[in-house]
Order: sequence, then structure tokens, then C-alpha cells
Amino acid sequence: MPQPTTRARPTGHPGYSETLPRKPESAATARSLVRVALAVWGLDDMAEDGALIVSELVSNAVQHARRESIRVVIDRPGAACVRIGVVDFSKLPPAPKEPDDEDEGGRGLALVAELAEDWGTDPLPWGKQVWAELHRKERA
Repeated sequence: MPQPTTRARPTGHPGYSETLPRKPESAATARSLVRVALAVWGLDDMAEDGALIVSELVSNAVQHARRESIRVVIDRPGAACVRIGVVDFSKLPPAPKEPDDEDEGGRGLALVAELAEDWGTDPLPWGKQVWAELHRKERA
């Protein structure tokens, strides 16, 4: 099984990434990676939202991407900011939907938009990265 990798970043905080099989079970591994990264960075208060976001991004990639693997990437571009991304080999950007009340799915990107400060898609030569940023809330 591949091991997660870490890389130094301009902020001084390591980035975390792991290549996973494009299977529904990979969401659990991705959630664990997000929780570990946020714990290392002392951002535990963002862990639940981060875990939900990565679950939805992985679920989208499993359903819509091509090839056998995806890559989960967690970076810390600032002291109070975390970027969670999923890289896949499909060039088609995600399309948010307005599901009917009876629909069982189709709410993932709406949930990501609700939880994240910002989210988007970065095209890559071989596919794309769908990402979401979480910002630490000011403590009262």
C-alpha cells in the first residue's frame, strides 16, 4: 500500500498527499489523512469539516473520473488556511446540481460550497484538481 508523502511548503508547513485507488473505500483513508494533517498542524477544530469535504470530493472522483487512481492533496497555504484537493484523470469540471427532494445523491458539491470558504477546479494537462479551502474561524 502506498505511503503518504510530505513536502516542505513556503509557509514552513508540510503538505500531505496520498495516491489511492478510485474506489468508494478510499474516502475513509482520505478522511484519516485530513484528520492527521490537521492534528499535526494544531487545527483539530477544522477536522470534521475537512473530513466531510474530502469525502465528497473523493466520492465525486470515484463516480465521474477515469483511470484506477486518484490523489488526495492537503496543503496549508497560510497559518489559518487549509486547502484540500482531489486530483483525477478526467478533464471534465464538476457540475453542481439542484437535486430533487427524492434524489439520493447530487448534494455533495453544495455541501462543499457550504462548508468551505472557497472551492474550485484547477485544470491539469492530464486531468484536474478539485479543491476546497477551509479558514480557521476567529475565536471569541
